[in-house]
Formats: sequence, C-alpha cells, structure tokens
Amino acid sequence: MFGKDKDSMPDKLKSPAPVQHLRSAAPAPAPAAASDSGYGVSSISAGMTVIGKITGSGAVKILGRVEGELHASTVLIADGAEVEGNVVAEELTVGGRVKGTIRANRVRLNSTAIVEGDIFHRSLAIEENARFEGTSRRDDNASDKPRAQVVRPQASAHASSAESARKLNGAPEKEAQATTPAAS
Repeated sequence: MFGKDKDSMPDKLKSPAPVQHLRSAAPAPAPAAASDSGYGVSSISAGMTVIGKITGSGAVKILGRVEGELHASTVLIADGAEVEGNVVAEELTVGGRVKGTIRANRVRLNSTAIVEGDIFHRSLAIEENARFEGTSRRDDNASDKPRAQVVRPQASAHASSAESARKLNGAPEKEAQATTPAAS
C-alpha cells in the first residue's frame, strides 16, 4: 500500500463513501415551517390586547387578547389567549378562548379550548374536554368565502313596521294582516 501508486488502488479504497450515502438512512427533513419561508411567525404576547382587524398571509400566534377580526394563513390561539371576533384561516389551532365565527379549512380544538360560535371547516378535530357551543358545518373552501351577512328582505321589514304602526293606531289585527304585503 505504501509503495503503490494511487491510480492502481481499487476505486472503493481511493475515497471514503460519500456523505449523501451515509445520510440516506436518516429520516427525511420535515417540511419547511412558516418561519423558514421568509415570513416569521407574528405573535401577540401574553398581557397584550389588540383591538381592531389583523390581516396577514403568514402565521400568527396569539398568546394575549384580540378584540376584532383575525385573518391569516395559520393561526394558533394558545392556552390562556382570547379572541373576541371572527377568525378566518387556512389552518387554525385553538387552545384558548374564541367568541365568534370561525372559517378555516383545518380546525383543531385542543382540550383547553373554549369556542362560542359557529365553525365552518373542511376538517374538524375536537379533543376530549374541549368546550364548543355553536354549530359546525362542513365547507370545502371555508377560508375562501367572505363572511355571510344576514339581510332581511325590505318587504318583510316594511310589513312588520307597517303592522306595528297599525296596531299602535288602534287598527284591528285582522285588518292589519289582510293589508300586509306578502314577503317574497
């Protein structure tokens, strides 16, 4: 070996095994997190209260209190945190309290979660001991849809106010019902 030329050595003895080959036994790396994509994770720290609308395309971690709407791609409402308002996200994890409508493709309520309001979702996971008061509706594109607003038809609103006025003026109830236009 000492006196031999390197070119006459067998190929496998010339250089050590490539590092790539040694790493192939290790598990594949995890997918890039929101903080690795150039966007950091924004957070509202404990003891902090934000009043107003929060909108972003990255990840948000709530440790404090938010009073208003919250729109982001990934939202984590930590244990002890509170959100009073509507939440729209691709992915939402709740460990704290939410009072409002939730629209998210993937919703997870941890065991410490307290939710008062409706949840529109593609998938919903509720851990044992989580509290949820409201309705849950499956919606394939829950985070893409704008908030629904309840609007009463003007005919029925006008009819009810006209009927009230007639009753106050002493008109008989049968007559008020007969002259009220039908809501369409």
